[in-house]
Amino acid sequence: MTKPQDLVFLFDVDNTLIDNDKIQLDLRNHLATNYGVNARDRYWELFEELRNELGYTDYLGALERYRVEELHNPRVLRIANWLADYPFAERLYPGALDAVRHARQWGLTVILSDGDAVFQPRKVERSGLWREVDDRVLIYIHKEQELDDVERWFPAKQYVLIDDKLRILDAVKKIWGDRVTTVFPRQGHYALDPRETTWRTPPDITIERIGDFLQHDLSAFRRNGPESTRQRQPRARTRRV
Repeated sequence: MTKPQDLVFLFDVDNTLIDNDKIQLDLRNHLATNYGVNARDRYWELFEELRNELGYTDYLGALERYRVEELHNPRVLRIANWLADYPFAERLYPGALDAVRHARQWGLTVILSDGDAVFQPRKVERSGLWREVDDRVLIYIHKEQELDDVERWFPAKQYVLIDDKLRILDAVKKIWGDRVTTVFPRQGHYALDPRETTWRTPPDITIERIGDFLQHDLSAFRRNGPESTRQRQPRARTRRV
């Protein structure tokens, strides 16, 4: 069995390290400019339908559905090329890579994201994040339901979770308790949506942007105290959110 690390930092991707709202805006503008407003709106309708079905965003899956409706329009095929070649590295928030490097001096850094099995890994790879965390990348459908697997891959006495969704931070806090320090960067539409921020457990640390992560030292992330300061009760393996 792998010896547990003292501290593991789990970084979300979309609107935490990468400005995903800007990526979506660029896609909307690209579709409207090159295929028309109707094409843009129809693609996004299919995108939302698929998100509701799957529980995560699937850009290429939505494109497959749109392509079926526009089967005799060969220009549609070039949308996939635009998505695959998108310059994700240009959408990293200022200070995003520095935040990962800042955390690396104290513990393992891991990408912990939700998404599909094609476009999301492409985003992590092309942005440079995959290399930055030395291939430690986990992508699930609902990551808050996969904490047992996170622990299996990267066992630790304590975790730090950095995520723009209070829903995720709240769910993980309820399961891991004092074993996790939650960090909330107030970036992106989820972080600023009152419907997403009401009735949630307050995060341990709130920052206005990911670059502010550098202003915190190890004591901030360990402020709940190491595992040795209290007797932790075993967690049931079947517990889920």
